[in-house]
Amino acid sequence: MANGGPVEHGYPHLDTVRASITALYKRLSYDTIHTFATSVAPADVAFADVDDLHLGAQRVAREMVLHYRLPDARMIVGFREMTHAAHVELAAGPEYFIELNDRFRTHRRDIGAALAHEVMHVYLHRLDLEFPGTRDNEILTDTAAAYLGAGWLLLDAYREDGTSSQKLGYLTPEEFGYVLAKRALVFGEDPSVWFTSPQAYTAYTKGMARARLDEQQPPLTAAGWAGRRRYARDRRHAQDHRAPDHSGVPYVFAPDARGPLRVSFPCPTCHQRIRVPVRGRVRARCALCRTVLECDT
Repeated sequence: MANGGPVEHGYPHLDTVRASITALYKRLSYDTIHTFATSVAPADVAFADVDDLHLGAQRVAREMVLHYRLPDARMIVGFREMTHAAHVELAAGPEYFIELNDRFRTHRRDIGAALAHEVMHVYLHRLDLEFPGTRDNEILTDTAAAYLGAGWLLLDAYREDGTSSQKLGYLTPEEFGYVLAKRALVFGEDPSVWFTSPQAYTAYTKGMARARLDEQQPPLTAAGWAGRRRYARDRRHAQDHRAPDHSGVPYVFAPDARGPLRVSFPCPTCHQRIRVPVRGRVRARCALCRTVLECDT
């Protein structure tokens, strides 16, 4: 939790974020992902200053349990002084103890954001889905919360001005915006209408621009002129049996002893790598997320 300190910006964790989206599709399946087409509604996690602190926190925790479809899980929420925003004890269940930073006693509107992250820890624990190392596992948790419809609260908790700052989660604001944009492109849902933080809205628009770039990389037909020109040059090198320079590009050419040259590239939706023959116009379908892609290989 950044509380008054500097807030990191940009996309330093983008590779891990993309790997997290792929892992979600692999572990949950296309059909399960699409049961999360509707995000947590702002009214369901609203927390007024006049509400009872502990009863309100329990109510919001129940909303997160319902959203993540954990009907047999019970969250016991308490408050204490701590460095981090929150902590959950991942036991066997069905009861899980969540501790929130004492700061949330007076910043109640952000309790939903903290619980979105902590209850997602429980969800991933039950799925037995985790990444090695604390940092990558926390990035997976943030990404999963955002992609499955509760993480917009984490981005909305980001506020920054000339004298103060607050940010929850391990992703940068722009990375949260990127994941929310990837979700929006799949489900047609615009989370920006729920933001109360103007900085969150700015981060979301930047993340959307970055997410759109994923759809404009060769060999996709939506690629720009410069990308198409470099792709054609790299393809000639590969066809001449010279190794092209693959640095900075998402595609890789590889010979196939049983047929024509092939190119692999990440699906712009789930980032699973797709491998297709190099033979001009090709329509490819991602086996993982079922996205149909128009390619010019």
